[in-house]
This record gives sequence, C-alpha cells and structure tokens, in this order.
Amino acid sequence: MMNEFFTYEFLQNAFLTGIMIGFLAPILGVFIVVRRLALITDALSHITLTGIAFHLLLAQTFTFMQLTSPLYMGMTFAVAGSLLMEKLRNVYTAFKELAIPIILSIGIGLGVVFISLADGFNNDLFNYLFGSIIAVTREDLSVISIVTVVVTGLLILFYKELLFLSFDEEQASVSGIPGKWINILFIIMTALVIASSMRIVGILLVSSLMTLPAASAIQLSKSFKQMFIYSVIIGEFSVITGIISAFYLDISPGGVIVLVALSILLIILGCKRIHVGTSRKKSVLYRQ
Repeated sequence: MMNEFFTYEFLQNAFLTGIMIGFLAPILGVFIVVRRLALITDALSHITLTGIAFHLLLAQTFTFMQLTSPLYMGMTFAVAGSLLMEKLRNVYTAFKELAIPIILSIGIGLGVVFISLADGFNNDLFNYLFGSIIAVTREDLSVISIVTVVVTGLLILFYKELLFLSFDEEQASVSGIPGKWINILFIIMTALVIASSMRIVGILLVSSLMTLPAASAIQLSKSFKQMFIYSVIIGEFSVITGIISAFYLDISPGGVIVLVALSILLIILGCKRIHVGTSRKKSVLYRQ
C-alpha cells in the first residue's frame, strides 16, 4: 500500500482527504446525535446532490462551467439549504422538525428535475452518489483542507456554547448565549462538511459516517469528551479501511466505509448485551 501511495497522486489525494473527513464528520456527528438532529444530514446531503446536478446541467450549456469543480456548486446549495432550514425552524417554532422533510423534499424534487434535464445519470454523478477514490483531485484536497481548518477552529472557539446548546437550549438562551447565531453557524459547518465528504463517501452515504461512529461512541464512552475520541477513532478506521478496500477491490469506497462503521456498532452492541447478560447471571447466582 505504501508503494502505491507514493506512486499514485489520486491515492494520496483520497487518503489525505479521507483522514480529514474521518475527523470532521464524526465530531460534528456527536453534536448532531446529542441534539437529536440526525435527519438533518440526509436533508443537506440531498440538497448538495441538487447542487451537483445543477452544475452538471449548466456545464452542458456553458463551457466555462466544465473548468470548475462541482464541489463549489454543491457547497453553495448546501449552505443555502442549511440557512433555509434554520429559517423554517424559526417559522415553525412548535414543529421545528418540519423543516427537515421540507428541505429534503426540495432537494429530491429539484435534484430529479436537474438530473433529467442533464440527460440522466452519468459517470461523474455516479461518483458523487457513492464516492470514488480516483475522482479526488488536488483542488478538492485544497478545498477540504481549508474547510477542515475553518471548521476545527470554529469548533474549538465555540465549543462551550455548542455544548450548552446541545443539552439545554432554553437555559443557554437564558444565560445570554446567542443561540440563533450559533445554530446558524453550526448548520453551515455541517453543510460544508457534508459537501466536502461527497467525493470519498458519496452524497447518499455521508449521513451514515456522521451518525454511526457517534452511535458507537455513545455505547463506549462515559463522558462527552470520550464520545469525541471514540467517534473519531471509529470514523478514521472506517474511512481508511474503505479507501484501502476500494483501491484493491475496485469498488466504491462509500459502501465499505458505511459497512465497516455499521459492523463496529453491531459488535459493540453485541458485546455489551453479552456483558449485561453475564452480569445478570452472576448477580442471580450470588443471591442464591
């Protein structure tokens, strides 16, 4: 693997990109899961797909669009969708969860229309749906590196505020924390990470990378900080395993990444169930 890594530029791009995504996605996923907003990732991933399809449609008419990466259009749509979602959450104050299916519906509807107008699926769109290690360019790597630095810096800067809002949004508001602006910032960060992840994981599978490691970390951790550590470890292992498997087996990395993360979750749940069952038996025997 090391020889190929130093030989092929696309493998270097995919590996470095995967490491950054394997770090960012699970960290944001912890906040998303704790705040019970897991479906937001699905809505934003579909609106990102709409942006990709729109770029491919424009590229058929405007030649200059062929010279730019669809990543930018995907990010634009993702950020716009995140802002609209937050606006709808403020409109439907008593039914905030309605904002998610509305954005999801917009993403699916517009996406289908753009894909149809662009003469259906092509190889580029397929790569964005399920991920591809050969599709990651140096330009993608540069953009994702910038996103990684910016998002990491913002998470460090606003960690306490995000932590407070995750567990008690009303009390955080009473304490003077600008919950509205912090929520907007958080959902924009989520949108950027989702759009950045599409090259490796794929639009349809990126939500799994954000939620499955966090779900496993919840079972293992005893504190909120431990959740971040376990989530990142599981996320990085899943991504690296997926990239290596995709290279040697010539398959899309997204599916393997998700299956590895899912397998880890099932193993943890199984081991925990066995441990609980054993503890109960020991307790019964001790009482007898």
